[in-house]
Amino acid sequence: MLTCLASESSEGMSKVNPTSPTNPMDQMNTGLDRARILIEALPYIQKFNSQTIVIKYGGHAMVDSRLKKDFALDIILMKYVGLNPVVVHGGGPQISKILGEMSIQSNFVNGHRVTDEKTMDVVEMVLAGKINKEIVATINQHGGQAVGLSGKDGRLITARKLKLIPNSEASGDKSDNPPEIIDVGLVGEVVSVNNRIIKSLMDNQFIPVIAPVGVGKENETYNINADLVAGHIASSLQAKKLILLTDVEGVLDRHGNLMSSLTADDAQRMITCGVIKEGMIPKLQCCLDTLKGGVEKVHIIDGRKEHALLLEIFTDEGVGTELVPI
Repeated sequence: MLTCLASESSEGMSKVNPTSPTNPMDQMNTGLDRARILIEALPYIQKFNSQTIVIKYGGHAMVDSRLKKDFALDIILMKYVGLNPVVVHGGGPQISKILGEMSIQSNFVNGHRVTDEKTMDVVEMVLAGKINKEIVATINQHGGQAVGLSGKDGRLITARKLKLIPNSEASGDKSDNPPEIIDVGLVGEVVSVNNRIIKSLMDNQFIPVIAPVGVGKENETYNINADLVAGHIASSLQAKKLILLTDVEGVLDRHGNLMSSLTADDAQRMITCGVIKEGMIPKLQCCLDTLKGGVEKVHIIDGRKEHALLLEIFTDEGVGTELVPI
């Protein structure tokens, strides 16, 4: 794994296959490059030792077999060098696939899946059952100790019904009429996080893997956006970082260039000015809310890159966009 990390982040690194015959000078250069990668990582290992890092796992990294293994290895390495990773995962494409196979139509409003009771049964089955247990099994297969949870376990995530106001109403209606509220069914928002079960697992050296399903006051089940769940859990744990794995490089400026760092004020201005658009808006808003909740930094990174987590946490340059309060 460290070999893969080195190949991603070292400029001019030798391309020689270490299993093939090489001259001693090439072997020495390759070894030094690996040593430099480890030395570069050392201050970050020291800084984040015993700190909690919440990772929202989603996008292509959840479906590509090589990237799934890379993710598991990254999480295991983080744990073994003294960090406390907590994984919150999504699963929208997998849910859509199963619903399609069952001939259940999916409808979306402002990015939220309209979730009736029949759909909710499938959502819970896929998120808390199939996907969650696959992630746990992959981590455990490669030497980690992961435990799967849903937000219903120990009432980890208490939720209420999301009151969804259409974008047009939220931003453009100047009349005195009350805004229309769209019923999207059993879609929820987080009310509170009972983090005792997470802390108990971390204290006993387990890696929590959490499905974004919440429970209401009347024991009803809610489907909740995984980014929002990850943000609330990070704030509840006062995590050092929240990292969102996505299928984009990070936050781009108006010219399409990656921005390696943003303050909360800069991010808000980019939203207001229309530089940030569409699906990145709720993701950035989640980041801003998480920073307000006391998390030191939030990162949006491209989960399609090999060992993206390690590169973002343990190298000077990183691979995505970090957001900081000031």
